[in-house]
Amino acid sequence: MKRRYWIYLFLFLLTVVNYVDRVALSIASPQISKEFSLSPVNLGYLFSSFLWLYAVALIPMGLLVDRFGSKRLNAWGIGFWSLATALTAFTGGFISLLATRLLMGLGESTSYPAGGRVIREWAPASERGIATSIFHAGSLLGPAIGAVGLGWVVTTYGWRSAFLVAASTGFVWLVAWLVWFKQPEDARWLCKEEREHILASRNSVGTSNLMEPPRLGFASLVGSKTIWAIAFAHGCAVYATYLFLTWLPSYLQAEKGMSITRSALFTALPYAGAAILGVLIGLCSDRYLRGKNISGGSRRAVVAVCLLMSALILLVPIANDLWLVTLLLTLSLTGCTAAVASNLSLVNDFLPSRNDSGTAIAMISVGGNAFGLMAPIVTGYVVSITHSYHAGFVITGILVLAAAAATLTLTRRPITATEATSDVCITRNA
Repeated sequence: MKRRYWIYLFLFLLTVVNYVDRVALSIASPQISKEFSLSPVNLGYLFSSFLWLYAVALIPMGLLVDRFGSKRLNAWGIGFWSLATALTAFTGGFISLLATRLLMGLGESTSYPAGGRVIREWAPASERGIATSIFHAGSLLGPAIGAVGLGWVVTTYGWRSAFLVAASTGFVWLVAWLVWFKQPEDARWLCKEEREHILASRNSVGTSNLMEPPRLGFASLVGSKTIWAIAFAHGCAVYATYLFLTWLPSYLQAEKGMSITRSALFTALPYAGAAILGVLIGLCSDRYLRGKNISGGSRRAVVAVCLLMSALILLVPIANDLWLVTLLLTLSLTGCTAAVASNLSLVNDFLPSRNDSGTAIAMISVGGNAFGLMAPIVTGYVVSITHSYHAGFVITGILVLAAAAATLTLTRRPITATEATSDVCITRNA
C-alpha cells in the first residue's frame, strides 16, 4: 500500500470523530427535549448553534493553519472540541447546552482548513479526488457510527454517557496525531521514491514543482469571483448535509413512527451507503480527470453531477415505501457530501500554492456554513408551522439545483493575483 494513504486514514478518522460529536445531540435529542422541556424551535437553535462560532472562526483558523501548520492546529482543535463535548454531559438546561455547543464549534473550525492543507501537502494532484473523498467520508461514517453506537448508549445508559463516550474518541485520536504525523519532507517512515513523487506532483499534474509558487494572499482570494461562486455552491450542499445531520433521526421518529433504536439504524444506513458511494465517486472522478486540465477547473462537472444527484431529495415527499425513502435519502446524501468533497478538491485545483490552501478552504467553508447554520433553524420553523418535514426537503432540493447551475456557469476563471484587478479593469472599460 502507498504509505501516504496512512495520512488519508488519519484525516478520515478525524472527520469520523468530528461528526460523531456533531450527531450526538441529534441522537440524544428525544431524551434531552423531554428532560428540559425543549420545543422543536429550541432544538433547531441548539442543532444550529455549534455552527455560529464555527463559521466566524473558520477564516482566522485558516490563516493560522497557513502560518503555524496543520499539525498544531489539528491538535489544538480536536483537544478543545473533545473537552467541550465532554462538558455537555454536565449541562443542566438550554443555556448550558448552548454554551457547550458554541465551544465545540469553535474547536471544530480547525478541522477542514487543516485537513485541506494536509491533502495539499501530501496528495499528488492526480490523486486529490480520492484523497479528499476519503477525508470527507468520515463525515458520513461518523454519523452512521454515532447513530448506532450512541443510540445504544443513550438507550442503555442515558444521554449524558453518550457525550462522554464521544469525547473520549477525540482524545485517543489526538495522542496518535501528535506521535505519528509529519510533513512528507520529514516523515522517516516514507520511502525516498514516494517522498520525491509527492513533492514533485502535489501542485499540478505533469509539472515539476519542487519550487513552491508564491502565495496569493487573503486579499487576492477575497477578490476572486471563482472563490465566491464555489462558496455559494458549497453553501447549498452544506445546507443539505446539515438537514440530514440534525433532523434525519427526528424525521424518522415523527414521520415514520420509529423508536430511537430503529431510527438510529435507518439513520445509519444512508450514511454508511453514502460513505462507500462517496469514495467510489472520488476514485471515478480522478480517472475521469486524467489528461484533463485540472488547474483550469475541469472538476466543476463532477461537482455539478453530484449536486444534481442530491436533488433527488425532492422525491422524498411523494415516496411512501420505507425502503424507497431510504434509497432516495442515501443517494441525495451521497450527492451533497460528494459535492462538498469535490468542491474542496476544486479549490485546491485552482490554487497555485499550497500556502493558500488553509485560507481558501476556510473561505468556502464560511460560505458553506453560513447556509448550513440556517438548515436546522429553517427546518425547525417549517416543522412547527406545517407539522411536516416535506417543505424542508423541497427547500433543500431547490438550493442544490441552484448550486449546480452556479457551478457550471461561474467557476470558469482560475484563482490568480490579477483576477480581482482584471475584473475592476473590465468594469471600468465597460
